[in-house]
Amino acid sequence: MIAVIRTGGKQYTVAADDELTVERIAGAAGDKVEFDDVLMVGEKVGAPTVAGARVVASIVKQARGPHLIVFKKRRRQNSRRKNGHRQDLTVVKIEQIVA
Repeated sequence: MIAVIRTGGKQYTVAADDELTVERIAGAAGDKVEFDDVLMVGEKVGAPTVAGARVVASIVKQARGPHLIVFKKRRRQNSRRKNGHRQDLTVVKIEQIVA
C-alpha cells in the first residue's frame, strides 16, 4: 500500500520499509514519528486529508545536505557577497501505513 504525505512543505509518495530524506524533524535516532497529514492512501484521496489515516516512521539519522555557495555580484560596482548554506535534513524509515 502506498500513501502520499506532506511534511516540511513538500509531498512524498511512501510505502512500507521506504527510507526517505525530509526537512529536519526534531528527535534523536531511533525515535518514532507520526505523519498525520496524509493526502492519499491507496485509492482513497482526501479532501484535503484522509480522516484517521497516519504514517508511522522512525528516525534513522539527522544529517546535513551538501554545501551550497550563494554568490551575488553587482557589475561595475565592486560589490559582491558570498555565503554558504547547508540544509538540516532527517532520514526516516517508514514502518507502517495506518488507514
